[in-house]
Amino acid sequence: MKRGNMNEGKQYWRSLEQLADTPEFKKFVAAEFPESVEEVADGVSRRKFLGLMGASIAFAGLVSCRRPVEKIVPYVVAPENIIPGVPRYYATIMPVGLSNYGLLVENHDGRPTKIEGNPDHSSTRGATNAWLQASVLELYDPDRSKQVRFKGAIKTWPDFIAFWRSEKTRLGKGKKLAVLSRSFSSPALYKAYQNFKQQFPEARWFAYESVSDENIFRGIRLATGQDLRPLYHYERAKVILSLEADFLLSESENIAAHKGFSKGRKVLKAGEEMNRLYVVENHFSITGGMADHRLRLQTQQVGAFALALAHALKKRGLALDIDLPANALKVDAVWLNALADDLMKNKGKSLIVAGRTQPAEVHALVLALNKTLGNVGATVEYLPLQDALLPSKNQLADLVRAMNSGEVETLVTLDVNPAYDAPVDLNWQQAAGRLKTHIHCGLYFDETAQQAHWHLPLSHYLEAWGDGRNADGSLSVAQPMIAPLYDSKSALEVVHLLTTGLAASGYELVRAAWKEILPGQNFEKRWKKVLNDGYLAPEKSDALNPTLTLKTLSEQAFQTKSTANEILELVFRPSPTVFDGRFANNGWLQELPDPVTKLTWGNGLLLSPKTAQALQVGNGDVVELEVGQNKIKIPVWIQPGHADHSASLLLGYGRTAGGKIASGVGVNASVLRTLAGFNFVIGARLRKTGEKEEMATTQDHGSMEGRPLVREATVEEYKNEPHFAEKMEEHPPLKSLWKERAYDEGYQWGMTIDLNSCSGCNACVVACQSENNIPIVGKEQVLKGREMHWIRLDRYYAGELEDPEMVAQPMACAQCENAPCEQVCPVQATTHDAEGLNVMTYNRCIGTRYCSNNCPFKVRRFNFFNYTGGLADTLKMAMNPDVTVRSRGVMEKCTYCVQRINQAKINSKNEGRAVRDGEIKTACEQACPADAIVFGNINDPNSAVSKMKQVDRDYNLLSGLNLKTRTSYLARLRNPNPLIEKRLQKKEMEGGLVS
Repeated sequence: MKRGNMNEGKQYWRSLEQLADTPEFKKFVAAEFPESVEEVADGVSRRKFLGLMGASIAFAGLVSCRRPVEKIVPYVVAPENIIPGVPRYYATIMPVGLSNYGLLVENHDGRPTKIEGNPDHSSTRGATNAWLQASVLELYDPDRSKQVRFKGAIKTWPDFIAFWRSEKTRLGKGKKLAVLSRSFSSPALYKAYQNFKQQFPEARWFAYESVSDENIFRGIRLATGQDLRPLYHYERAKVILSLEADFLLSESENIAAHKGFSKGRKVLKAGEEMNRLYVVENHFSITGGMADHRLRLQTQQVGAFALALAHALKKRGLALDIDLPANALKVDAVWLNALADDLMKNKGKSLIVAGRTQPAEVHALVLALNKTLGNVGATVEYLPLQDALLPSKNQLADLVRAMNSGEVETLVTLDVNPAYDAPVDLNWQQAAGRLKTHIHCGLYFDETAQQAHWHLPLSHYLEAWGDGRNADGSLSVAQPMIAPLYDSKSALEVVHLLTTGLAASGYELVRAAWKEILPGQNFEKRWKKVLNDGYLAPEKSDALNPTLTLKTLSEQAFQTKSTANEILELVFRPSPTVFDGRFANNGWLQELPDPVTKLTWGNGLLLSPKTAQALQVGNGDVVELEVGQNKIKIPVWIQPGHADHSASLLLGYGRTAGGKIASGVGVNASVLRTLAGFNFVIGARLRKTGEKEEMATTQDHGSMEGRPLVREATVEEYKNEPHFAEKMEEHPPLKSLWKERAYDEGYQWGMTIDLNSCSGCNACVVACQSENNIPIVGKEQVLKGREMHWIRLDRYYAGELEDPEMVAQPMACAQCENAPCEQVCPVQATTHDAEGLNVMTYNRCIGTRYCSNNCPFKVRRFNFFNYTGGLADTLKMAMNPDVTVRSRGVMEKCTYCVQRINQAKINSKNEGRAVRDGEIKTACEQACPADAIVFGNINDPNSAVSKMKQVDRDYNLLSGLNLKTRTSYLARLRNPNPLIEKRLQKKEMEGGLVS
């Protein structure tokens, strides 16, 4: 990877077209907008767009003003009576697998409108991710299941209860009864599970998820003989090695991991220490983008690399008492030895983590390495696994065999969709056809529901009582924010109904479980405090110091198979937007660009440039991908930094049921997954079809040529030249053609964004969309460059095409004091206020788009359609009532969340005080898990934002234009290992780099 002196001589590029400097890209940049951005008579009707909006936004307010029947406790106790228009905040949790993410939910008049992280909860620490932010839209989804069904006919809960009581009697001890659910970590649900097992002692309960931590837990059991739960402390680690673990985005507990990792990247003065991250992976993840050193290997080779590292550490005296198989992988010796030295120098201050795709044996080896390096108890802890049900694909296989043999005749599928995501060689459809009774319970009438006899609608987590045990051993209670919009029940209520034949409220069931957790006197007082706080901390840490029982490792688990252009490795990965498909009907997430590829509305087959060239395929070429007897057609996307002879395919797409948004978007990767090739498979074959597909990507939207936007240096360079960032853009003394306005009185708002912390995770993009009523536009409009996101997360590559570095840079309205947009607006629809904000007067805008043409950052968005026109007021209640809903022909852009500023000013005025520093948090700042964004009053020298602007790395974009932007950036730093850096420089001088 080519390196130079800071940014000097370093080429940054956003796409292959820009790197190649093609005539098409030059035309694209010259136009300042994608070619088809202008309105054309293309036959796209207003009705089509309203249909799309109706599926994901328009019906948001339908019957959504009902309050829960039971009392819920607000996080911050307000006056006795709810004041109309004044939001209240309630604590709850959102379960995803074994994780329970602590949230604060903003309620307007009994209607949830916005998700925030609970600052006191260990899993979120006040932040969120894109999935949590978008979950409020899922609550109001009109495609959700609304009624009980039997063989397609509408029924009622009493109808089902009557049926089940008869069926329950027939089943007796449950010999031919089975339940298939997702994994969970919940005291109340685990108690219900135990009660079910007592009622039906011969019944079987299976757990399955198409994306899970199964290999991690199997590895821990292999290494220690115990079922333990890992708790990582990234903030304590000085050296981190990721073995294909995208812990900043797609792994479990990613928000807490992001918080901890970013804390180790906070460098506010030259000479301060910073953690060092090594990443080994086959694809380019955002964790890889933050790496100081990244090694691209095939997924099957990552375990062999870990084995080579173990050998290198033993040679250095590490007391690893395990018989290791011989190392058969040729690796970069300088890279490996430098890493081993770094780990040995930082015993107890290092951390090794492996990702979900790696086999259990790799996870066992990782635990052993952490143990012998002294990291267990320091940077990683292990807690007993309690109140949890672990997932297993082998359990699903056992269930299918039992269904085929007739051992299971009655099946309950509880919030799972195996008809969509089960391994293809299990032939789920055939096995399900043998069932005498199939009861499905889910949020949608999905692929599995269509096969079932009975379908029961499931309540959304914002409508249900529940609880959860968190990774650190603390406990949380889930409170409903609203009464169920439809005739649904929670999973907890369904399990109780199946056990007893009687209906009970989730409130009663959760309280009953918690009376055992909070025994003794003052239960009501302690119960209310848990509801108020959102969590119950353990009295003492349950962390264990497990004994390493692993003595030998299987050689087979670390062997690699040969690959070639004709015989590829194929790796299955969760989508960073729709995950495993459970969020596929969420329009916000479908339109959210992938943080690396920038693709929206679908998936593609990711190939390295070298592999794509050898196969003679390019972006958008549709290929036939074959694994065994199974085939799919999918377009190719060339991904710089991807491993050669390897392909990556995202899960979660290709849905055929489950909502209007989800259906028909992308290709279902599960068609190629098998039990043996669940995470990756060797032997995939690719054939060109001659077809092309236009893929909706935002990577070139808003392109600016030749601008020094991203600035970075190594920590050593920063130490020698603290002011490197501002010196990278030289310009003559700045003079204005007119007398400039002095912004030196009252509040003056500004923002800083630390590129050393920002990973490009997209949490800010969805938070902004939720807060500011930003619509989705659909794939056709994204192809024309008409996406409406106020924040554009630019992703830049730097260096060699095959092995580049990556930098993320959020871009929104910079609130220029000398704003070019204001100078060209003929009706003064965009102007400056006294506090330095570039504000929009929507009802004055006539839609000339001059402002957008003159914006140097290309961050203004134009409403080509009236996305909410003609809708009844009751259908608009999902939106933030404090933000104007824009109409067709109006320009819009970031406002620094002016509604939050005004609310804080009103509150402070009523209390006779000034606005406190930190009292106002923009939506992006509040959501950011990296704490990269700081907002506040730059007129206050003691404010956090003023202090950040005094950091040496702070710089303004395009300062030579005399824009005087209120948003500034802190330059990116890298902390390379000197041995690897020296090798890179030597290879560069010799004219080549090792791969």
